[in-house]
Amino acid sequence: MTGKITAQKRESGKPHSVLTDLRGKGEVPGVVYGYQVETTPISVSEIDLIKTLRESGRNGVISLDVDGKTINVVLSDYQMDALKGSFKHVDFLAVNMSDELEVSVAVHTVGESAGEKENGVLNQPNREVTIKVKPADIPDALEVDVTNLAVGDHITVGDIRGNVSYEILEEDDFILVSITAPTLDVELETPTDEDAEPEVIGEDAPGKENEA
Repeated sequence: MTGKITAQKRESGKPHSVLTDLRGKGEVPGVVYGYQVETTPISVSEIDLIKTLRESGRNGVISLDVDGKTINVVLSDYQMDALKGSFKHVDFLAVNMSDELEVSVAVHTVGESAGEKENGVLNQPNREVTIKVKPADIPDALEVDVTNLAVGDHITVGDIRGNVSYEILEEDDFILVSITAPTLDVELETPTDEDAEPEVIGEDAPGKENEA
């Protein structure tokens, strides 16, 4: 799916206060560069940006309108405001739709594994892979079916390489998912007063002499 965003050119080299004012108006400063495009400072509506990313996905192709010229781009990089949770800056990479790109995609598991049903623990040591693919064919994620995984099993790139239509650049032994045995928590019981041997009181108490 291809989203659309309208961008406005902006002058570079402006003081920080200008960028702050821009963000205060709901605009995100950014830059577009790449295939048949001169590096150009721009700004886009944050609302439009968020909406488009939700519709097209993080790796989706976006039709960026810059002064009436439509450019096919992907979101190359971005900076977020940690406190506000808003975009501070975005980089758009102009792409040739006929050429393959190297992009990172998330690894998502599908199904509940047999090992998890036996209280095993599902682990994802690597949550992203780098793939080589044409822009229009970039997937939202690499989906890995874990249904048949038992405790002690794992899935590597080599196991699923033949199931996808694009090239995965990691080595075959790159582990995506594994199922490990559950960790047993053993609590050592500490003796309590209730568990102690009761004190014997009376005539037969040890060490007590019989009275005449």
